[in-house]
Amino acid sequence: MKSFAEQFQLEGKPLIEPGRLAAALELQLQDLASLAGVHRATVREAPSNVRLQTFMREALRIIAMAKDISGDQAKAIFWFRNEPLRDFGFVTAEKLVSEGKADAVAAYLQSIESGSSG
Repeated sequence: MKSFAEQFQLEGKPLIEPGRLAAALELQLQDLASLAGVHRATVREAPSNVRLQTFMREALRIIAMAKDISGDQAKAIFWFRNEPLRDFGFVTAEKLVSEGKADAVAAYLQSIESGSSG
């Protein structure tokens, strides 16, 4: 059985496949590009782009943490995309990761997991 992240692997490469992640998040490729802060053509023409891969890697890390807490991938993805987080001014985890704040979201999730918040 593949790990959570492995299901998004670009065949034969140590990269995340943008189309697979976009599909799982119910995003258009241009919206994934926008979240990653890259030109929309980058997603198709340069999937190994560092900025794109970094955003996708961090998004997967946060979704995997949320999945570990909820026990359900669909709930974790819904939370990532839609749940306004009070501790962050009612901004979603997706937006925070897009802004480069994945470590803050990870710390927040760790606090929830340990019973300190949420």
